[in-house]
Amino acid sequence: MNATIAIPHDNGQIFQHFGKSAQFKIYAIENDKVVSSTIENTDGVGHETLGLWLVQHGVDAVICGNVGPGAQGALMAAGIALLAGVEGPADDAVAKLVAGTLVAANTANCGHHHGAGGCGGGCGHCPGHCHH
Repeated sequence: MNATIAIPHDNGQIFQHFGKSAQFKIYAIENDKVVSSTIENTDGVGHETLGLWLVQHGVDAVICGNVGPGAQGALMAAGIALLAGVEGPADDAVAKLVAGTLVAANTANCGHHHGAGGCGGGCGHCPGHCHH
């Protein structure tokens, strides 16, 4: 595998709200080995606009926890593969990806709730799309 993988990152862990990620850890993988990694700040870029930010950083795929449909669409439009529903240490997730053992969710959702109605009522993060 040769790829550039990005993971929303916080204190070594996969940050669970993709659209509010303040930083990503970006891994360069060559010949099935991680050859480098850097932590990059998003400088306030969020939600759907993260797709463009990731393209500018040469990202081929994202491993993340929860991600709303707007960001999912932006990643798809940018040609970035999405492996969602993953928790735990970011480095472990990349190691599992390289080893072929990473388990990601079949579907992704925004995973956060706002009041009794969840996101479906228009929380401002993913209005009408979360399907909680």
